[in-house]
Amino acid sequence: MLIYLLDMFGTAVFAVSGVLLAGRLRMDPFGVVVLASVTAIGGGTIRDMALGATPVFWITDTNYLWVIFVTCLFTMAGIRRPQKLPWYVLPVADAIGLAVFVAIGVEKALRFGASPMVAVIMGVLTGCGGGVIRDVLAREIPMVLRTEVYATACILGGIVHTTGLLTGFATEVSSLAGIITTLTIRLAAIRWHLSLPSLTLR
Repeated sequence: MLIYLLDMFGTAVFAVSGVLLAGRLRMDPFGVVVLASVTAIGGGTIRDMALGATPVFWITDTNYLWVIFVTCLFTMAGIRRPQKLPWYVLPVADAIGLAVFVAIGVEKALRFGASPMVAVIMGVLTGCGGGVIRDVLAREIPMVLRTEVYATACILGGIVHTTGLLTGFATEVSSLAGIITTLTIRLAAIRWHLSLPSLTLR
């Protein structure tokens, strides 16, 4: 239940990031909902399609869709009244959602008989896929392709998760270790502005 609630929390946070980007691009309400939806559930949808998990998760559990719609309404209503939130609130919330999404992606892939390497990839896809679709629709370079430490945190968290299972630790312990790893690396990147070196051709 805790993981499920955190999953819903992550869905809402990712939806907010889609709404904010849609607002900067001056999209209409339909565009706002579309961008919020692909951000929140796009990665998990691609994961389920790749694993052959039909129907995809949000078809059997429409709570995800309701969370997105309600988040869109509240965010669109609140965005007209500027709030003085600390700069780190949304990035930290995003990091929590990201860490949970990765763990869920890894676990689902393993349940479908995927190898540990594929499970890590599915975890990264679950965490980052929606953001990639969002940025492509907005004609921006996806965050995971920039120098910021984002996908790297997902990869390392997924590796810790699968390694824990391979060495005999319980599923709950391995999942928690993966979540903590992803979250810690992502929070460190936010706090100290960590980034990977970029490729520069002259």
